[in-house]
Amino acid sequence: MTLVKIAAAFAALLLAGGVAQAQGAKPNDAQIAHIAYTAGKIDIEAAQQAVQKSKNKDVVEFANDMIRDHTAINDKALALVKKLNVTPQDNDTSKALAKQAAEKRAELAKLNGPAFDKAYIDNEVAYHKTVNNALQNTLIPSATNPGLRDLLTTGLKIFQGHQQHAEHVAASLR
Repeated sequence: MTLVKIAAAFAALLLAGGVAQAQGAKPNDAQIAHIAYTAGKIDIEAAQQAVQKSKNKDVVEFANDMIRDHTAINDKALALVKKLNVTPQDNDTSKALAKQAAEKRAELAKLNGPAFDKAYIDNEVAYHKTVNNALQNTLIPSATNPGLRDLLTTGLKIFQGHQQHAEHVAASLR
């Protein structure tokens, strides 16, 4: 499994979604909410693994930032769907993301020390690039509810910062 398998799967699924969208079958708000929540949950779980395994101060600090920020966004997402009386709808994209993430966590679990740190951070760079692209080009444009669209837009700004932070940490590990 490559370091960017989750990101590549996410991109492929969203690209396929883009094809469906061009054919008129764009994801609905309940599906978008579930995809976004799942993507955040994946990053929280990866970060929790990094906090447990890494001894590198910069990696642990980055991971703690991921836990804090993605938890806050997911909490806001849950509050929004509750307020709107919308149930997030599981879908093929969410299921595939969760499956790929579990495989990636298992792969990372076999690594230790600098090898783990590099693999984790490289995956975070690729994952955030893909998630940010998906938010900007698929999820935000497809969202019809202004509150959901605003939350996704806020998330995008935060996650762009995450990508830059991950790139900085990755450069320090070379």
